[in-house]
Amino acid sequence: MDAKKKARVFVQTAAAPLSELDRWVQVGEEEARAVYEMTLQNELSGGTEQVRAFENEFREFTGLKHAISVINGTAAIWSAMYGCYVGPGDEVICPVYTWLCSITPAPMLGAKPVFCDVSPHTLLMDPEDVKKKITSRTRAIVAVHLWGMVCDMQALGAISQETGIPIIEDCSHAHGALYGGRVVGAIGKVGTWSMQGSKAVSAGEGGVLATDDDEVFDRACMIGQVNRAAGLDLVSAKYQKYQPLGLGIKFRAHPLGIGIARVQLRKLGLLNAGRGGYIEAVERALKEIPGLDPVTLTDGTKRGGYYGFPTIFRAEQVPGVTRDQYVNALRAQGVPASSSPYDLLHRLPYFAEGMDVFGFGRGVMCEGYNGYKEGDFPGAEEMHRNVVFLPVLTDPVEGATEEIIRRIRKGVESLGF
Repeated sequence: MDAKKKARVFVQTAAAPLSELDRWVQVGEEEARAVYEMTLQNELSGGTEQVRAFENEFREFTGLKHAISVINGTAAIWSAMYGCYVGPGDEVICPVYTWLCSITPAPMLGAKPVFCDVSPHTLLMDPEDVKKKITSRTRAIVAVHLWGMVCDMQALGAISQETGIPIIEDCSHAHGALYGGRVVGAIGKVGTWSMQGSKAVSAGEGGVLATDDDEVFDRACMIGQVNRAAGLDLVSAKYQKYQPLGLGIKFRAHPLGIGIARVQLRKLGLLNAGRGGYIEAVERALKEIPGLDPVTLTDGTKRGGYYGFPTIFRAEQVPGVTRDQYVNALRAQGVPASSSPYDLLHRLPYFAEGMDVFGFGRGVMCEGYNGYKEGDFPGAEEMHRNVVFLPVLTDPVEGATEEIIRRIRKGVESLGF
């Protein structure tokens, strides 16, 4: 017997949150087999055949000229900021409601993080507030497509065109989401994606940067692709003399993780169809259930990745009931509802008070840093008080969607509505 052919490589994986209702698993036999084969081929470091194949496929996925894999989404944003010449004395605008790694590379590059408000209806950055936060020092704007929803890229694109400030798209939650028929990440100057373990396309840990801009790509390779730069077809002649070491920093992705991501990229369409169909069905049902409204979507967009399922609590529909009481009623019926898993960034001590990151009073987050306080972002603070997250199902078993809706109804009925 050929053990290599007969033995299963993979036995167990993390289950979906409601495993009795959802057949989905994050990683399966196909991904494990890819890693096994790569290990046999000693594809354990650097720009291997599978890594290059994934990057080529990601170029096709985005329709962009360049794509480079990195070790995580933070490194992708760091590389994008460096690619856009973010540096000491600059400012970078970012929504106050996002995961902190959307902006933390900025102070590491010597730039000041500047937060903008978000709409309490879309949960996404407010382009009008972005305009108010622009100064002569603004070097980049980070548009975060949070929870799989898509920013108003028409409004942000107009700001970019008028000011010359590049848009960095953070697509970590929104793999495969569309704006005007184009995949997000292909609309601004440069797109970035996280492929952390729970993302729609996962590498365990990993990230991707993609762009049509030769200069951004070359600089991204320079900062993070030590010993790979020589084989990446750098375009700008001014960087040729630095090959193959670049700046000597290693943001390279692990090939085995990219092997997993390559399999998952092929499955993304099915994942988005499954999650999207389930979420849209629940949202339709919410129109007849008091207390929750769907989040408002930007015109001309289609969600993707579906990293979360946010809804908006409407106290006026259930008088006398608080958001937390509502959440607890759903949880009592087996619906793992919750408030936001992310706090607002201006509440974190790092941003609220600043920090002497480099010691000896150096850096943009210490002396002279004004910080933030409660009340600075009324739209985000209203949203954060009212947002309710419902569970995401990817591959529901028969009747699972109806069961979730039944449990929500029963929870609301227990409150007297």
